[in-house]
Formats: sequence, structure tokens, C-alpha cells
Amino acid sequence: MSKSFYLEIKHIDKTTGARYGILHTPHGDVEVPMFMPVGTLATVKTLSPEEIKSLGAGVILANTYHLHLRPGEKIVKEAGGVQKFMNYDGPMLTDSGGFQVFSLASNRKITEEGVEFRNDLNGDKELFTPEKVIQIEEDIGADIIMSFDECIPYPVSREYVEKSTERTLRWAKRGLEAHKREDQALFGIVQGGEFTDLREHAAKELAKMDFPGYSIGGTSIGEPKEVCLKMVEDAVRYLPNEKPRYLMGVGSLDYILNGIAMGVDMFDCVLPTRIARHGALMTSSGRINIKAAQYKEDFTPLDPLCDCYTCKNYTRAYLHHLYMCNEEFGKRLNSIHNIRFLIKIMEGAREAIKEDRFLDYKNMIIAKYGDERGF
Repeated sequence: MSKSFYLEIKHIDKTTGARYGILHTPHGDVEVPMFMPVGTLATVKTLSPEEIKSLGAGVILANTYHLHLRPGEKIVKEAGGVQKFMNYDGPMLTDSGGFQVFSLASNRKITEEGVEFRNDLNGDKELFTPEKVIQIEEDIGADIIMSFDECIPYPVSREYVEKSTERTLRWAKRGLEAHKREDQALFGIVQGGEFTDLREHAAKELAKMDFPGYSIGGTSIGEPKEVCLKMVEDAVRYLPNEKPRYLMGVGSLDYILNGIAMGVDMFDCVLPTRIARHGALMTSSGRINIKAAQYKEDFTPLDPLCDCYTCKNYTRAYLHHLYMCNEEFGKRLNSIHNIRFLIKIMEGAREAIKEDRFLDYKNMIIAKYGDERGF
């Protein structure tokens, strides 16, 4: 593993096995477990990189597929890499585009070579192979990059999952062989659907390839909660203890906290900013919808227990007004709060792990917020 990228595990919670540590990267060190805000097009919607950093974010995620479509990886490379392009002073991660290709189900063809699809901006035919994706990610230049995989739909037959999982493993090997940049950490992605033995097989085979880190994919795509958590557990138990583990695309509190308890270190989701733009906000007293008429004359802070810029400076009445007028400033203020709220939950999780009380912390947060999909 690169000397500039490694996970230093500092403490393991005695009640659950949750891990607290420092992830060392070429663009700085960050604490785990952590939540990574999503900046699909090299921007977290409505927010500046400086604002994201001030909220306590470490790693930001950008999207390989979308940056390939525009402005194109060559432009990002010419700018000096994605950090310089967007002026973010911190580590970044790019996904492989596998999920985006998965979402083009009616407009793609999967072969052993890769995935053929139509560019949804201009209709041009494109081919993503494991080697092509690695080349794009190397040009974009994030600290952490993902192997190209197929995000397996749910539900599908065992036969489909077996074939897809084996192909993803072959793609992982091809991508690993194609990867040349020593200043980037390439993660393998564990697929296997809902089948315990296939998750075990995928995790063990990827572990043999000795990636610098591992992702758990194909979850949170419509399967029941208990199935999702079982997929995570089935993968994690066979992944190397000393390597970082990343659960992709998960943003609700109960999923994140249960993932941490299983030994997952990294999480990402568009949820906090997406729901913020629609007026849904999480507070210390639960989820609120700021467009509700009851907030029209509510001159209290959004959340008196929150330390974010929004809560320190603006009232619920003002946020309600901005939402009803469809003002962009309101979307910014809402996004600032939601990201900070979720990052504060992660800060609390890290402290609880260090003090061997993560189980109590997890149960307390889940009891308070339940299965709300606000987060």
C-alpha cells in the first residue's frame, strides 16, 4: 500500500467492533468513520468548497461518468486534477460510473468487454471498459478511485447475480492491472446481491487482489432494510481488517450507524443536499418540512443545538420565506444545515467509539430518529 494512503486504526469499540481511525491520503488526513458529501460535477450543489470544508467534511465525492460527459477528463487533467479544478483543499474520491450506467438500464448493453451505452447529452455511443474507466479516473486525479463494476439490480435471479459477480471480479482484476498512478488508491467493489455465499466469494477474491481499500456495492437500491444490512455484514466479515471499508450510496441515519457497528468506515449519499433543496431538514427535535405554514411566523433558530452558519444566523420564518419564494439562498442555507447535521452525527459516533459506548450512541440516535428517510 502507498505510504501516502493508508488507514491507521486507533481504537475499536468494545461494544460493537466499530472502528475509529485516521485515513491518510495525499491531500490530507481525515478521521473515520466519516460521511462524504457528494459533489457530482466537481461541486456540492449550491455550496462553495470553502463552506464544505468549514462544515467538517473530509473527503468529497465526484462522479466519473458525469465529469467524463462534461467538461471531459482531459480538461480536468489540464487544470491540474479535480482538486485544483474546483479549488478544494482536501481529499477527493471518484466513483466508477457503474451506478450511473446501471441507471441507464433501457439504454445499455453489458458484455465481457464492458458496457455500451448512449451518451445522454448528445446521443453518441460510448463504451466503458475497466481500462477506460481507470484512465478517466487517473485523468480526473482524485485520491481514491473505484473499480468498474455492475451495480446488480434487486431483485434478480441467482443465476444473474452469479454471472454478474464473476464478471465484476474479472473487471476488477483488469482495472487493477491497468492502474498506474501510485498517488491514487484504487478500491475493489464487493458485489454478490442478496446471496451470502456470493458476497463471501466476492469479498475473498477481492481481498486476494490486495486493493488499498474496499467498497460494498449493490445496496440501498430498493431492497428491504434487513436485506441491505445483511449484504453489508456478509461482505465486511471477509474484508481485511487493516484496509478502509466504504458503503456506497447510503445516507439514512439507521443504515449509517448500523454500518459503523459492522466495521464500515466511509459513507456517501446525495440525500442531505437533495432533500434540503426540497425543504426537508433534520434537527435535534426531529425532521421538519420548512414549507409548512406553522413556520411562517416562527422566529426561532432552525435548530438551537446546531452550530452551523444557518442556525446561528437565520430563523425558521426566514427559511420558510425563502423556500416559498424559491430563492436559491434558501437552498444553500438548508444544504449547509443538513450536511453539518449529518457530519455532527459522525463526530458523535467517533467520540462514542473512542469511549467504548457506540452501541448506546447508535441506539439513542436510532430511537430518536427511527427509520425516517430524512437521513
